Order: sequence, then C-alpha cells, then structure tokens
Amino acid sequence: MTRTATASLASAASAAEDVTRVAVSTVIFSLRRDPGSDCSTVVLPLVRRTRDPHEGLWALPGGWLDIAESLDAAASRTLGETTGLAPSYLEQLYAFGAVDRSPTRVVSIVYWALLRPDEVEGSKDLENVEWFDAASLPRLAFDHNEIVEYALWRLRNKVGYSRIAHGLLADEFTLAELREVYESILGRRLDPANFRRQVEGSGTLLPTDRFRTGSHRPARLYRYNRDVELADLGPLAGFVRKGSS
Repeated sequence: MTRTATASLASAASAAEDVTRVAVSTVIFSLRRDPGSDCSTVVLPLVRRTRDPHEGLWALPGGWLDIAESLDAAASRTLGETTGLAPSYLEQLYAFGAVDRSPTRVVSIVYWALLRPDEVEGSKDLENVEWFDAASLPRLAFDHNEIVEYALWRLRNKVGYSRIAHGLLADEFTLAELREVYESILGRRLDPANFRRQVEGSGTLLPTDRFRTGSHRPARLYRYNRDVELADLGPLAGFVRKGSS
C-alpha cells in the first residue's frame, strides 16, 4: 500500500472517530399511590439495557435521531418503540453533551413528559420496562441519574408558575385531587384553605355542574381553562413562591 493510501485510510478512520451522534431520550413522570398510603409519589419508567455499554443497568427510554425526522417526532417515536407510551404532555428539557458521558461522542436531546396514572397501565407488562420512584433511583446508565435530577428540579419549579399539573390529571378533577398533585411534586403538604383561595382566585380553573360523590360530602369537579397554555402563569404562582404550607 502506498504512503498516500495509508494516509487516506488514517484520515478516514480519524474522521469516523470524530463523528458526533445525536440521541433523543425522555423522562416520563407520572404519579403512583402505594397501598395504604394517603399520598402519591412521582414515578418514572426505565428500560433495562440489553447490550454494552452498561448492559443490565436501567436507563431512560430513547434512541437515535433519524436523519429525516424532527426532534419532537423522534421523541414520540422512541417512546412508543421502547415503552408503548404516548404522553399527554411532551416538552424539550435540555441538551446533554459532556465529552465523557458515553464511550463514543453522543449528544442527547432530552425531553420530559407527563402521563396520567390511568395511562400507565399499558406499559406494565412490557419486557425490560419498570416503574421507579423518581426520588430513590438505582445507579443508571450513562449520566441518566443527573438527567432525572435535573428534570425533577424543572418540574418542581415549573409547577409554581404554570398549570403543568394538568398533565397528571383527568379532564375534570376536584380541588383535593389537584392539591395532591402539587403536594406530590413539591414533596410537602399544602394548607387546604390557602390552596383553595389561591386556585379559586386565579381565574384559570372553571367549575362544572358535576360533583364527585363518595364516603365524604360531594366535591365539585373543575376543569382547566383551555385558553391558558400549560406554560402560562398558573394558579399557584404566589402561593408556591412564598413557600406556604
């Protein structure tokens, strides 16, 4: 082989090593109430890796970005392929691209999603998929522990200035159910009377003529004003920022 050919092969090999691949991953949050508990916890699904690197460890659902698809489409596709889930809320979170986060150069565009508890059922029987308490995860593959930690921080902050909780609720809900979502995300109890005053004075909720009946007195059902987007100022902006409990 000539010196020129050898140099060309070396150059091609070097160029191949310099290729940066783009992946898309998603942190999916939902709520779960364990038997005997009076409150819910924030949970998320993980996928067990079946090959190296990190074979056997749990990881966020995701996959490679196809050259012909948008980031949003890739997030939806990889979620469907790995978990069978279709979240009601999906938003781009952050780009993670530390040089040493993977054996090869990989930049991950991470999304975060919200899923109502009743929408979780379809993923429970899938092989290599399991739901975990978001606050007490095992060691995950790559930098996925740090990614989940950042997503949780984002969720807890965003719940204070948006109606993000809607992504974890049915279309109609009681104020007690709404308060439970906030308490689960924030990890602390909220005063029911203060919560009711903040919510009813916000103008973002619409009362319905329907009530939920049970062992207690009937509770009125509410729905969100759909003219207000998920990211707009929400009913508890002042309440959460002041740290009321």
